[in-house]
Amino acid sequence: MKRKLFLAALLFSAIIAIAGIGYAEYGDIVLGKKVESMEKAGVKPVMFPHWFHRIRFKCKVCHEDIFIMQRGANDINMMAIMNGEFCGKCHNGLIAWEPLYCDRCHSLEGPVPPYPAAPTAAPPATK
Repeated sequence: MKRKLFLAALLFSAIIAIAGIGYAEYGDIVLGKKVESMEKAGVKPVMFPHWFHRIRFKCKVCHEDIFIMQRGANDINMMAIMNGEFCGKCHNGLIAWEPLYCDRCHSLEGPVPPYPAAPTAAPPATK
């Protein structure tokens, strides 16, 4: 029985290693607002696996207590994360792995979607 579990875990690990996690899936969020600073730091853009988190937690865990649900409203940066803000609320080494493994988040392969400017006016009301 232990051997079967070990072989299953080994097979699962091999599949994950071959497939990789450096691409975005449906519902994932690419944090592309600070691409220039990420390039300067020599890291890939961040791909946040939203649905990976969403299947484990209710929306309320992160929204609105940690993240504001408006594009560009959160000034997410490594200093804030390391100080326990944003992702660092859970990724602190106690609840989830600490943010010391850059490639776990800075993992996007391929182009970064454009980051449009925030709209300046509210859209017209529909009847």
